[in-house]
Amino acid sequence: MAAAPAEGAPSGGRLLTGAFVALVLAELAYFVGIGALILLVPLFAADRLGAGPLAVGLTVAAFSLTALVLRPVAGRLVDRWGPRRPFVVGALLLSGVLLAHSLVGSLAVLLVLRVLTGVAEAVVFVAGMAALLDITPSARRGEALSYSSLSLFIGVAAGPAIGEGLLALGGYRTAWLGVAGFGLLAAVIGSALPGRPPGLSPTGPTALFPHPVRLPGLAFAVGVAGSAGFLGFAALRAREVGLDGAAWPLALYGGVVVVGRLLLARLTDRYAATRLSALALALTGGGLVLLGAGRGAVAFGMGAVVLALGTVLLTPAFFRVLTDRLPADRPGAVGATFGVLVDVGLGAGPVVLGLLAEGLGLPGAFVLLGGAAFGGVLLLATGGVRHRPAS
Repeated sequence: MAAAPAEGAPSGGRLLTGAFVALVLAELAYFVGIGALILLVPLFAADRLGAGPLAVGLTVAAFSLTALVLRPVAGRLVDRWGPRRPFVVGALLLSGVLLAHSLVGSLAVLLVLRVLTGVAEAVVFVAGMAALLDITPSARRGEALSYSSLSLFIGVAAGPAIGEGLLALGGYRTAWLGVAGFGLLAAVIGSALPGRPPGLSPTGPTALFPHPVRLPGLAFAVGVAGSAGFLGFAALRAREVGLDGAAWPLALYGGVVVVGRLLLARLTDRYAATRLSALALALTGGGLVLLGAGRGAVAFGMGAVVLALGTVLLTPAFFRVLTDRLPADRPGAVGATFGVLVDVGLGAGPVVLGLLAEGLGLPGAFVLLGGAAFGGVLLLATGGVRHRPAS
């Protein structure tokens, strides 16, 4: 196992390689396509297929549920074949599925296509994570993830606008064809990713949540759930504190995350991963408590900023924790575990906060979810600092 960098020391190794740039651009193209679906699928289901709110919700959710279930399978495929082939196949599958949307005439067919989109998501995400491990220096993985994660943020932010523009330009058929081009572009660029690294021979199955990552993984999922809960209920909480809407707090949150990932990227490799994860959880908890207990625009904005700073550090820091505690010869398994924990946090956050709000109101729900993030610091401490041996 490579020695961890001394705290405060600059991390080494070359990061900006052709393969890394290809990964970032391929993921950007892919996430633009996925982002466009955030807007297009609900509108298409309601406008063209006459689906009601429940049917629309189920159709949208089918994508995420399929991706969640299939990530472990994707991890095994990536460990067997290397990241390039699964990434290219997954991106081509997305492109083909989007082309097929232009022929949809019933909700049942759309549901099947959403399941297939989830298959593509499971494979591409895990392959991208595995490629990141293969092509970046171990001492700069937090920095690498900070930069590469911007592909997701930018893609999800720009995708709906692009989808809306295509829809206005030529209707749904033009939108599906145009967005399918992003999947094809991701496949073309993704062909530059590495295949199976020489000498890598993973042996035997790896548990999705082996003992060394269970408590830290739970802490990470709690942190992700806090941010997801804020995004899901920001608009309602903003009204309660006297704001006309949540547009500027959400823009502030997103801006801090993007700028923070750029400016603080190298910080994520200069300090112990567990300490940085604890700091991220403390910031997440503090932001949620401010959002729940504060009153007025200033407190709400401060809460959004503190929560965003937690988000900036949490994912890169935990990614280092995960890679330190899972076998080095199973990058696909690492990507699968990481992806499942992100999925669980994103899915559970709005649900848990909503359930808490039923009895406590939104202020109490935000405060309690913030307390859970502080509790995640204890989970990290309980989980210890044991590392895996080199494989």
